[in-house]
Order: sequence, then structure tokens, then C-alpha cells
Amino acid sequence: MTPLRSAALIAALALTALTGCAATAPETAESAATDGAFPVTIEHAFGETVIPEQPERVATWGWSTADAVIALGVTPVAMPFQAYGGDEQGVLPWVREALDESGAATPIILTNTGEDIPYEEIAAAAPDVILAQYSGITQEQYDTLSAIAPTVAYPDQPWTTPWRDVISITGTALGLEAEADAVLAGIDAELAEAAAAHPEFAGLTLATAWDVGGVFYVYADEDPRVEFMLDLGFVNAPAVDALDTDESPFYFTLSYERVTELESDVLVVYGNSDDEVRAVTEGGYAQALPAIEQGAVAELVGVEFIAAVSPPSALSLTWGLDEVVAQLAEAVAARG
Repeated sequence: MTPLRSAALIAALALTALTGCAATAPETAESAATDGAFPVTIEHAFGETVIPEQPERVATWGWSTADAVIALGVTPVAMPFQAYGGDEQGVLPWVREALDESGAATPIILTNTGEDIPYEEIAAAAPDVILAQYSGITQEQYDTLSAIAPTVAYPDQPWTTPWRDVISITGTALGLEAEADAVLAGIDAELAEAAAAHPEFAGLTLATAWDVGGVFYVYADEDPRVEFMLDLGFVNAPAVDALDTDESPFYFTLSYERVTELESDVLVVYGNSDDEVRAVTEGGYAQALPAIEQGAVAELVGVEFIAAVSPPSALSLTWGLDEVVAQLAEAVAARG
């Protein structure tokens, strides 16, 4: 489809949505933006987006942005189906809990098949802003979305926006910067409380890994799932930096022959199932690791649990924090 035809299609869809479908979309919550805060301009990888007035109908795309919107007291009119960790409707458990607590109706759930974007469904929701700051949208997709409503993309590279920035960008876009600061402060307070309750974490080296699909992944300290563990007092294991192949900003793959070089005081192992975790902890290739020899392994098992920290969001980090801390404490205790 040519850009002109694409723009014409979206314009027609948007007009149809405004005249015929808007009444069926979920209502948004009232917000408390400061008078005079708009227009706001947000810079991102594809240029800049001007949001002329406080949005009332917010659509989200990608991962974790809907969580940030809901955490700020606003119910999106549309958000993507989340197959990994979501329920039958594609709603993640911490999102479902937040919606139930607020009494808000479930937003329109957008078809999410990976790279394709359901433009017609988004247009039918009649949003006045589309937030996609943690996503993989392309320039062409951004242009098409922007024909529906002002669209905010990721600041730099796809799928790399830090979870804290997802929250702060959402606050700026919605005129709720003070509320975003409060959400971040609340999360930081919970992390600080957990760290204070476990002084034994301080200074111990940490490595995190996932053996899935025949590939052994190691996560770098820039990865959000590692970052919040470092906030608890751990330090990134020197072996992680030494082995890093720079194939991604957030992870690298390691051959099974070199897994024994991943030395750390504590090893965190992710797994969709117990079998995936045992492939690491009981597999011959990793038995020589000091952390495994000592039993200093935190096993983080289960689709929902992994989704909560991969990466964490405004709602999911604290949802899964107690279990992470408990597993880490057991691993540290095993060191004697």
C-alpha cells in the first residue's frame, strides 16, 4: 500500500470511528493535568510529536505502556493482546487486578500478531494519542499511526526504553508528570525497603540466565530484569561483562562449552517451567559453576512471573517483587 493510500485509509477509518464507534469504547478516567501544560512536544526516534491538548482517549501499543497509563489513573481505550502471560482476553494479571480495583471496564483489546499493527482496530477506538514508547514500530508504521492520532515512539532503539522512562514519558504525554513522579517514588521506596530488609545482598555478584530453545541467554546489567536486582544491593558479576559479545544491548548468547565461565556469587535462572530451570541447574554443562555447586541459585519459574520482570513495568515490578526477593534470599542463604 502506498503512503497516500495508507493515509487515506486511516483518515477514513478515523472519521468512521468518530462518527459511529466512539460510544462503544471504554471511558477514560479523569486526570489532573495542570492547566496550561499543553501543548507538549515529545522527541523520539522518528522526530517529535506534538500533543495539542490533554489526551482523554489513550491507545497503547507494545509492552508495558498500558501498565504505565493505568498506574497514572487513566484507563486506555485500547491496548494490545498479550499472549505471553496474559489471560484468555490477553490481559496480564497485574493489569487485570488494577482494572478490577478501579472498577474500570476492560479496554478494547487489539489484535497482536507480532509485526503487524491492527490500524483499523486502533482507528475504531478513536484515540487522541497513541503511546508506543516500548515497541518495535517502524518508520512506516509510525507514519500510519500518526495519521490516526499523535503517536509517541521509542526515544532511540526499538524495545530498549528503560522501564522508568516508559513511566515518565507517559506522564509527560498525559500531562500527569507529578503522578508519574509519585509512581516512580513509590516503586523506589519498595525497592529500598526490600534492600534494607536484606543487607546480606549488598556487594554479592549476580548473573542471570535463561536456557530456552537450545540457546543459553545471559542478561547484561542494562537489562531491566537485572537492573532492579542491582537496586536491591547486588553487583553485576565481572564475568558477565567479560563474556559479553555485544550482540544486543541487553543480552548475549553463550555456547554451552563456555557456561562454566559465568562465575558469580548468585545465579538467577529463568524458566517457563521447572524442566527449563533443571536444564541449567542439573545439566552437566553448568555443574562446575560455583553458584550451582553451592546451591546459590534463584529459580524464577512460570510464564506470568517471567512476564512480570521481562521487563518490569509500573504495575508488574511490585506485583512480582516479593517472590523475587524470597528466591534471592534463599539463594544467598545457601552460600552459608
